[in-house]
Amino acid sequence: MTIAAVRTHRLSAPLHTPFVTALRRTTTVETLVVEVVDADGRSGYGEAPQVWQVTGASVAGSEACVRELIGPAVTGRDADDLVARCTEVQRVVVGNEAAKAAVDVALHDLAARRLGVPLVRLLGGTALRVPTDVTLAAGEAVDLAAAARQRRAEGFGVLKLKVGTDAAGDLERVRAVRSAVGNGVRIRLDANQGWTPREAVRVIRGVEDAGLDVELVEQPVARWDLDGLAWVSDRVDVPILADESVFGVRDLVEVIRRRAADMVNVKLAKCGGLHPARTLLDLAAAHGLGTVVGSMMESQVGIGAAASLVGAYGTTAVADLDAAWWLAWSPVRGGLRYEGATVVLPDAPGLGISSVTEVKMQAHS
Repeated sequence: MTIAAVRTHRLSAPLHTPFVTALRRTTTVETLVVEVVDADGRSGYGEAPQVWQVTGASVAGSEACVRELIGPAVTGRDADDLVARCTEVQRVVVGNEAAKAAVDVALHDLAARRLGVPLVRLLGGTALRVPTDVTLAAGEAVDLAAAARQRRAEGFGVLKLKVGTDAAGDLERVRAVRSAVGNGVRIRLDANQGWTPREAVRVIRGVEDAGLDVELVEQPVARWDLDGLAWVSDRVDVPILADESVFGVRDLVEVIRRRAADMVNVKLAKCGGLHPARTLLDLAAAHGLGTVVGSMMESQVGIGAAASLVGAYGTTAVADLDAAWWLAWSPVRGGLRYEGATVVLPDAPGLGISSVTEVKMQAHS
């Protein structure tokens, strides 16, 4: 069955709470949803989130890439020849991982729909329930403590605390959150490249000496500073999770070669989709690295694909897939839902998405 059209939809949806990290502050999700349509009129969906400060991807840039290069490369080709189509997606353009991810996921979603199975089944798994952490946006200690208590009351057992905006005050922030939730909740830290290597070691050792029981520390230093990342990893006991330092396979190979981190966070919008994401997970496992699957600020489209990957492949630590939970309303019909700290995938073909909401959306063929 041939691919008849590749369409793009621009989405803007508000968050119920501002999302603040060491890199940015946002109150909306700005994203591009890609729709791949076969000759029978079936549609598969994928997503390219706009994240200027992390991937450099924009809605306009991803849309141009899909419309001018990736879309024409797959239109008219066999939708059922999934590996070949995904390989073409990766080869047709340099970079543009978010655009590649959107088309890659849409092709997978369409293939699962054509077979009448959930995407997780197409990927080789059966789990429709995937636990997730929830993020505590960067802020002052008292506000973080209040947010932590609320998230715990809502059923979340793993809290990801955004730090890195102020190294001098970060230990107190961690202390406040631990005091607020007690010992029954896991806490992980994400500095989003906000510390220098020396600051990272100072803060992490302070956390260790205070007995605050932090599960892991994500991307403590600048993404390009692999020597600094390795220097930190060598000097602390808490596992270090590489995020922005690893986009694709070559990045992960270098992290492994330098022993720069203990774990890797795999994100579809960083690596280019489900096809390369599976390679990253296999490579990490082969070299004894821990794994997390995370996301950018995305809708149910991107989170559904990432959760399906976790449902099929698993990870060594709880996934980081709360992004769609932050949305004030859903920009899509159908798809996943949240039950407390669990992403619940629909027992329906593909991602289970029936349409993209027309509100604040522009469609192009």
